[in-house]
Amino acid sequence: MELEFQTKMTVNILYDYMLQHTYNSPAGILGSGVGGVFVVAFFGTQNFLYLLAGLVLLLYLPCSLYIRSLKQIQSTPAFQAPLIYRISEEGIQVSQGEQSQLQGWEDMYKAVSTKNSIIIYHSKINAWIFPRKDMGALAPRVIEMISTHMPAGKVKIRW
Repeated sequence: MELEFQTKMTVNILYDYMLQHTYNSPAGILGSGVGGVFVVAFFGTQNFLYLLAGLVLLLYLPCSLYIRSLKQIQSTPAFQAPLIYRISEEGIQVSQGEQSQLQGWEDMYKAVSTKNSIIIYHSKINAWIFPRKDMGALAPRVIEMISTHMPAGKVKIRW
C-alpha cells in the first residue's frame, strides 16, 4: 500500500510545530514553570516585578516563535513550493521538484501529533510535518501506516 499527498508549509503550521517542539523540551517546560511561579508569587506579594517577570517569561517564547516561523517561511526556499510525501512499506519519501529522499521506517526517531499536524521526527531536531488539512481523508490511513511501522513507544499520535 502506498499513500501520497502534497503539503504546502504555512506560517501557522510551522508555528504549531515550533510550539509543540519547544514546549515539550526541558527548557520550554522550565521557562513556563518559572513564569507561572512568578505570576503566583505576584498574587502572594503584590510585587509587580514578579508579575512583569512572569509575563515576560510566559509571553516571550510564543511571540518569538511566531516571528521566527514567519521569517523562516519567507526565507527558506524549500517552503516556497509544495512537498510531495509518499508513505509506503519501505518508509517515507519526500519529493520537491527534481529532488527526492527516502527514509526507512527503522530510521524514524518518533511520531507525535498536534491539533493541526502529524509530526514525524527523523532525528532529534529534524522532522516532517504533515498538516491534517493537507492529508484530508488519508489522515487515518497515514496514522495507521505510522503506527504499524514504528515501535509503539515512539508513536504518540492522538486523533
